[in-house]
Amino acid sequence: MDLKILSIVWGVRNLERAITFWSEALNYRLKRDPDPDFAILVPVSGEGIQLSLKLTASEEPKRHHIDLITDNQEEEIQRLLSMGATKMEGWNYEHEADYVVLVDTEGNSFCVVQA
Repeated sequence: MDLKILSIVWGVRNLERAITFWSEALNYRLKRDPDPDFAILVPVSGEGIQLSLKLTASEEPKRHHIDLITDNQEEEIQRLLSMGATKMEGWNYEHEADYVVLVDTEGNSFCVVQA
């Protein structure tokens, strides 16, 4: 099988705010000018999975998730929090969990995993 991830599609309610947050968080840039309801972000340098942001009016729970991995979890968590992310309230972590659940500026949860 030769399937690879092309893009993660992330439902958002404020496209501009999501572009700003995720570009800074991941050191990504717009691949091209965004459509009114869709934007594609790619790594500033090198290869990597693209992140597609899709405008949605849905108030339903989001059905997407990103795991981010880092060698310096606490530093990255603090950086993301300073950009507007928040810690997920009430998350029940298992013993010796290597991840922290955060919420982005759109209310979407994601994990920061210690490499």
